[in-house]
Amino acid sequence: MFSLYNQSLALLTDLYEINMAYAYWKSEMAQDEAVFHLFFRRKPFNGGYTVAAGLENVIAFLQNWHFDPSDLEYLASFENEEGQPLYDRRFLETLSSLKFTCDVDAVQEGDVVFPYEPLIRIKGPILQAQLLETALLNFTNFATLIATKAARISQAAAGDEILEFGLRRAQGVDGAMTATRSSFIGGCTATSNTLGGKLLNIPIKGTHAHSWVMAFDSELTSFAQFAKALPDQSVFLVDTYDTLQGVKNAITVGHWLRERGKKLLGIRLDSGDLHYLSLESRKLLDAAGFQETQIYASNELDETLISDLKRQGAKIAVWGVGTHLVTGNPQPALDGVYKLAAYRKKGEEKWQYKLKLSERLTKISDPGILQVRRFQKGGAYIADALYDQMSELGSDWKIVDPFDPTRTRQLSANLKFRDLLQPIFRGGELVYQSPSLQSMQGYCKQELARFDAGIKRVYNPHAYPVGMEQTLYEQKLKLVDQIRETLL
Repeated sequence: MFSLYNQSLALLTDLYEINMAYAYWKSEMAQDEAVFHLFFRRKPFNGGYTVAAGLENVIAFLQNWHFDPSDLEYLASFENEEGQPLYDRRFLETLSSLKFTCDVDAVQEGDVVFPYEPLIRIKGPILQAQLLETALLNFTNFATLIATKAARISQAAAGDEILEFGLRRAQGVDGAMTATRSSFIGGCTATSNTLGGKLLNIPIKGTHAHSWVMAFDSELTSFAQFAKALPDQSVFLVDTYDTLQGVKNAITVGHWLRERGKKLLGIRLDSGDLHYLSLESRKLLDAAGFQETQIYASNELDETLISDLKRQGAKIAVWGVGTHLVTGNPQPALDGVYKLAAYRKKGEEKWQYKLKLSERLTKISDPGILQVRRFQKGGAYIADALYDQMSELGSDWKIVDPFDPTRTRQLSANLKFRDLLQPIFRGGELVYQSPSLQSMQGYCKQELARFDAGIKRVYNPHAYPVGMEQTLYEQKLKLVDQIRETLL
């Protein structure tokens, strides 16, 4: 398993997490148990679905999670206003021997998920679970955002090849590597990122830049020299000067390649009216006998432009997508959050369910030890139910839309279903084998195919039914009332 995170990153956290851990320790609560859920509140890109990603890096992080001597030395240097150590030395000693012992459940990478459904559930000592918040959000939010963007682009391309070309525009090395990995999960077929290809074992592809053409006295000479150097990599960028003349020059070199048993693999359009130029380029190529030569397109592509070009009948077979993919444009972040949902004193059996109250209904969190059940009929997914694993449930289910309780749905016991959250760690020990990236990509494609086409639309997607199991919904309302009564 590849990971950039093969050393302890325990300090990859916000200071307030350390402060809360210290306060738990001072309050003799460090070994009390807690359940936290990591989820998001809004689907990115105004879309109809989200693709989960980032779990493999979460696993690597948790396997190596510990505070090393340099971490503790740094924390020991913190001082209060009187110049005294901020943290008790015994707390730092506790951190030095801290071992990860939580239970972790999560959805698979490549799974399709929706708002308020837990992507990750953590159960264990509250001091540990609290310290994990920031890092888990960091690993999950960006990866999920980019996997979703890639899936949207892949859906818009309707089976065409998608090349991820975003390395030079990504936010740093970590952003680039995460984007390459997540883009592949979401449906990209290859990347230009050579390091990504090596470390992640995914295909790499590339053409050449305008600088190659400009280094020669003529475009035709540049194509010819490239073909001589790399006859099996002959995809020519044709828009340095005049695009259609560039296509004619590529055809000339294509004949030379054919005489030597090689192929003109493609031409790349990187500017101008991609619809018009693709049609005219296709005519030129076909007339010259190069029907198998593919037309590549790049230049600020995203799912909306690809969808429009496909609808207009553009003759483009391969799409090189860079900036808008790896930066998640136009949405800079997924709004993932990490909320406490249950708590119990060490040694007690009964859980106390918790929720965050807000004047905004969308920000009231869900209590309980939650799982997501996905129901299907005739091989197609029809609804998701959020439920509490500790509740005794009947065979027939009723789900309630928490934002419009007049919208309910009955789910028969005859329906097939599966639960999304799977065991990842038990007592701190890894019990899950992460599949290959190729398997994740295939799984994502398979799962998306089981949803109605309406939720996959680029524009104005249909809303997939997600609701709270009725017992959980009623329990949440009761807890809200109890909390409000204490405030009176």
